[in-house]
Amino acid sequence: MGRSEPEPAACAWSGSATRGRNGRTLTGMRTPRRLLTVLLVGLLLGACGGGPTPGVWAATVCQALGPWRSDIASLTARAQQQMAAATTPAQARENMLRLLEGAQQATETARSRVEAAGVPDVDGGSAVAQEFQHALAAMRDAYARARTAVDVLATGDADAFYDGVEAAMATLTEEYGRGALDTTKISSTELRRAFDEVPECR
Repeated sequence: MGRSEPEPAACAWSGSATRGRNGRTLTGMRTPRRLLTVLLVGLLLGACGGGPTPGVWAATVCQALGPWRSDIASLTARAQQQMAAATTPAQARENMLRLLEGAQQATETARSRVEAAGVPDVDGGSAVAQEFQHALAAMRDAYARARTAVDVLATGDADAFYDGVEAAMATLTEEYGRGALDTTKISSTELRRAFDEVPECR
């Protein structure tokens, strides 16, 4: 399929033959012309090759998102246990800060893995890849903002502290919902099918 990114320079090159160090053109050297043609075609194909197929890209993305979701669930469960066992607002705040910092780091790890997956070889692949990265970056930043909001809460008044935690979590939930990844809304039919079919995404 076509891609929206500009082709590498080698793909659009149409100039004269490259000269070697001795000044002779490649076509003037002793290399057999048929072998030279094969070598050049191989180099150009390597330079102009597309990104991963829809199936490969979807599988790689799901392999990045699966551990992330597990990490978030695990962090949330541990934080709930620690919050229940906390005896003071100060202890509760430390527990929440650890949860939110861990969620922020886990989300950034997932984002970097999605970025490393490259651009799927479909029409609009670059836009889809960027959309996934931007969504994860937004979630990462939402965790960071929630952590800052909890960090500045005073712990002298327990009621005021827990009201502040509740407000920070409500904002986080709202921001998280706005940035949630929904593979059913991807513009590429091939990618939607891939997300439905590859084992890594089930």
